[in-house]
Amino acid sequence: MDYDIPLFALNYGPEEEEAVLATLRSKWISMGPRTAQLEKTFAGMTGSPHAVAVTNCTAALHLAMEILGIGSNDEVIVPSLTFVATVNAIRYVGAKPVFCDVVGPSNLNMDPRHVEQLITPRTRAITVMHYGGFPCDMDALLAIAKKHGLALVEDACHGPLSEFRGRKLGTLGDIGCFSFFSNKNISTGEGGIMVMNNREHFEKAKLMRSHGMTSLSYERAKGHAVAYDVVALGYNYRIDDIRASLALVQLQRLRPDLEKRARIRNRYIERLRELEEVIVPFAAHTGFVSNYILPIVLRKANAATREAVREQLHGRGIQTSVHYPPVHRFSIYRNNRDSLPQTEVVSDSEISLPMHGSLKMEEVDRVVETLKEGIWIILKK
Repeated sequence: MDYDIPLFALNYGPEEEEAVLATLRSKWISMGPRTAQLEKTFAGMTGSPHAVAVTNCTAALHLAMEILGIGSNDEVIVPSLTFVATVNAIRYVGAKPVFCDVVGPSNLNMDPRHVEQLITPRTRAITVMHYGGFPCDMDALLAIAKKHGLALVEDACHGPLSEFRGRKLGTLGDIGCFSFFSNKNISTGEGGIMVMNNREHFEKAKLMRSHGMTSLSYERAKGHAVAYDVVALGYNYRIDDIRASLALVQLQRLRPDLEKRARIRNRYIERLRELEEVIVPFAAHTGFVSNYILPIVLRKANAATREAVREQLHGRGIQTSVHYPPVHRFSIYRNNRDSLPQTEVVSDSEISLPMHGSLKMEEVDRVVETLKEGIWIILKK
């Protein structure tokens, strides 16, 4: 159905169309000069020395595991409250995901205290996911990783330009992974990018992205290389220049869009204070973040009552979502037998409200008023 107030709105204009047309007219549409420019621009915006653009964030997460040498019989600690790709990447290399609980309804990021409890002799890495673009407690998590000699991967797909103590998310651990999926802050349909500080990791990422080949087709076409060797079992994880051209325009829009989202979030927080039945996660957070989504958690709700409240909103033309069904409940991962009480409470009572840069303040007010009515009908009857 068409919603009066959608969950997300694509932040596109004529500039994206012009960028695609320019790429098509250049006669080079696979990975080439625009991809190189995207990597240089993204690295500069995040303050990272190295960036490698790939087909999607899932590919970035997979390559991160490969590059860090994670393999069979290894364990990687990861949140269950995330999109399944965060966890699947661990399984791709034959390792075991070990699920970590979140702090609680006010903080939907992984709990460092639980991380510490989960470490075994087989633990090789921690994968964090910065929920909604709000940073995990990286001081604690980096200290744990250092203490136990663990790698740390950042799934920063929610947080381009989000900051932790003045540094951009994705640049604090060993490798940071970002998404350009159609509903992300940077939208190219499919696509992603990874950043790293280590030069060796960078060179390996470039190699593994393109079949383990020592030179790229664009370099050969331009006469910079006439032959190549294959020195590793790589993948076809290359982004194309059409999507790279879209990403370059989206990067120009990113900061102004995030500033709009910050103002919208503030309005939500101001209005949602009126509802004692609602917890706004990260409400006290003051740092610069991407505000990828606007999550709320209903007090004293369960999955059934949460869905009933969502139906009230949908019936009034307001789209919502749930971020996320916890991964440890999916059939493929259910045999892990993990105890994650905070994750389960949150996942049964969380609602993601509309959040995008074109949202009007009167639309925020309408969402909150409709939510109030829905809570009254469902939770207070």
